[in-house]
Amino acid sequence: MQAAERCLRPQHSQHSAWVSRSCRDQQHRSCLLDKQTRQLRLQCTARNSVSPFQSSSKDVPARSNKAVQQQQQAQELQPGSSSWQQGFSRHKWQWRDSSINYVTAGCGKPVLLVHGFGASAGHYRRTIPHLAQNGFKVYAIDLVGFGASDKPAQQYTIELWAELLVDFMAEFMPETPAVLVGNSIGSLSCLTAAAAAPEGQLAGLVLLNCAGAMNNKGVINDWRIVLALPLLLLIDLLLRTPPIARALFDALAQPETISKVLGGIYVDKAAVDAELVDIILAPAFTPNALDVFVSVITGPAGPKPWDLIPKVSCPLLVAWGDTDPFTPIDGPVGRYFLDLSSSRPGTQFAVLEGVGHCPQDDRPEQLYRQLLPWLKQRWA
Repeated sequence: MQAAERCLRPQHSQHSAWVSRSCRDQQHRSCLLDKQTRQLRLQCTARNSVSPFQSSSKDVPARSNKAVQQQQQAQELQPGSSSWQQGFSRHKWQWRDSSINYVTAGCGKPVLLVHGFGASAGHYRRTIPHLAQNGFKVYAIDLVGFGASDKPAQQYTIELWAELLVDFMAEFMPETPAVLVGNSIGSLSCLTAAAAAPEGQLAGLVLLNCAGAMNNKGVINDWRIVLALPLLLLIDLLLRTPPIARALFDALAQPETISKVLGGIYVDKAAVDAELVDIILAPAFTPNALDVFVSVITGPAGPKPWDLIPKVSCPLLVAWGDTDPFTPIDGPVGRYFLDLSSSRPGTQFAVLEGVGHCPQDDRPEQLYRQLLPWLKQRWA
């Protein structure tokens, strides 16, 4: 399995020009050996967990024909099968009781990409091929609860995702230290994983607009959050009532709503295209997606960056879009990392001008100018 994962052949498209001949030969042999195992894993589906938000038709009023039609249309999107995956290899991995989806591309030193809340591996649709073309073996994972990975009805926490990342690296890159790259709460999950990872497992850590907590209630030393705290607590209360939670979730899970939200956090409005909306929207119609949404919004805030950093010894690159409305650069988390760059050895802070909350997809060329030289230094 370990050899198979170093250089797998894409299963859904022709080889890209940047894959070398030796890499293709290794891919072919590895795929033959691992084909039966992957086929079994692809049959895995969401566990039969009991969700408080799943009710019989006699318990919940019938939804309108329009709502049913919208859900049927969204279900046709089939998360994990979008065109952005052309040229990549798609895989399933069994972790504990859940099937985990991930994609790979390229050959070289390992880089693991981790998405944020409500997203998936597809949020790195522009970054995956760019890193692969520049000589890296790229892994992009759907965290448990997101994308095409299983969504068991359970409490979701930053610590849970960190455990997944540590186990993933131990499984697929045991011999070569990897670089972890995370965005938003994916950054916080990566930071938590780095604090818990065995010595030598990481070559470096990249945080893109790192979240200060799993949800906004955890960032209480930001005056904007303090002002909004009563509203946040009210939303928590409403989400704990299944019929209200379902109504709110269905209102959010609409193409127009997703596009509007993304437009508020992207500077490059052209990047908020139909493909991106599909990447975010499709998983909302998979089993237990509502449970995940409620668990993340109402759950424990999780560890704080300033409590984790003293436990991390690897080099650190922090890149921050300066127009981010979610985790503003002048907020407590942004200021903390900016100050950290002058006090912690091996720490670099890069301001990405004219970039929003998701640098890897919103004007990513700004990110690449900082990320590529830094990555190449990790294994120099």
